[in-house]
Amino acid sequence: MDPGPFSGRIRSNPLDKPIGKPRAEISLNAYALLFAELVQYCQNRVLSVNELKTRLNEMGRHVGERLLDMIYVRDKNWKRETRLLNMLLLVKNQIWKQLFGKEADRLEAANDDETVYYIIESEPIVNKFISVPKDKGGLNCAAFVGGILEAVFCSANFPCTVTVHWYKGSTFMIKFNEEVIKRDKAMESK
Repeated sequence: MDPGPFSGRIRSNPLDKPIGKPRAEISLNAYALLFAELVQYCQNRVLSVNELKTRLNEMGRHVGERLLDMIYVRDKNWKRETRLLNMLLLVKNQIWKQLFGKEADRLEAANDDETVYYIIESEPIVNKFISVPKDKGGLNCAAFVGGILEAVFCSANFPCTVTVHWYKGSTFMIKFNEEVIKRDKAMESK
């Protein structure tokens, strides 16, 4: 009996292959078009700028929840961060690099409030290709990225709220719950 033309090949199951980093980069033009359509989709379903920011933030949360799991599996070998500073650096470096191909411009702590940190990006790519009409002047499309950040921190057990402000480009103000700071100080004293 003839074994057929495929008898010499060993078939591999895609699930048996290790999860590696993808090599291909996404076209900036394709990303710009997709994000502009996302903003347009949200804009057609809201009545105010604040509702639009909220809708973009919610969409970003869905991305952030999945992104954190991917980072832990690919880069961290399932090891989760337990210290606040390590988590902030993970977001500033690895998460930002995964999303935008570079690290965030700056990470700063607030001078007057130990629960507040800032991630500053001078030119976020999400604002680069969006022209905001004059009647929506307060719109910062980086609210989408704010949603991603909020989901990443909350999924990693660092509950917080993230708001986006026009300052030095786009500034992501991360306000952690008091319990996060207390837990981090308790871990530091051990």
